[in-house]
Amino acid sequence: MNTNIIIRSATLDDAKQLLGIYAHYVENTSVSFENKVPSVNEFRRRIETTLVNYPFLVAEYNEEIVGYAYANVFHSKYEYNNSAEVSVYIKKEYHGMNVGKTLYSMLEEELYERGVLTVYARVASTTKEDDYYLSNESKLFHEKCGYHLCGKFTSCAKKFNQWYNIVYYEKHLAC
Repeated sequence: MNTNIIIRSATLDDAKQLLGIYAHYVENTSVSFENKVPSVNEFRRRIETTLVNYPFLVAEYNEEIVGYAYANVFHSKYEYNNSAEVSVYIKKEYHGMNVGKTLYSMLEEELYERGVLTVYARVASTTKEDDYYLSNESKLFHEKCGYHLCGKFTSCAKKFNQWYNIVYYEKHLAC
């Protein structure tokens, strides 16, 4: 499927469809720690704000938006300008079909061209094997994409009345 995926920059007109993808994660998982789905206008604002300094990419398959990835500031101090935080969200039915990997690859290329040398991903983590709201698929995905575990915050985020760990993954783009 990888060769049929079209990656392009997000537009403000994509907000409603992208929000549809994100809403699943907000309402049904502990992947996102937002507890309320943002409005379309708020999501449009997020896209617009991101695009000022970072890429926000959309994946299309058969003219359908099936995922998105974007980068954002890792830390607000100037000295961190060569680092960025990355995120990816894929429609559930397209998991395991290289959509996320394709998005990240393009995102990383674009970031490197902009002078970003290191990217970080903040990932929710569970210690339960049968957690209804969170699997460790995101951790495995990042590892397959060449990210390495670099930090862990224990029981620091709560959703659906359960505590979760947050782990940070990093990838050096210059290597």
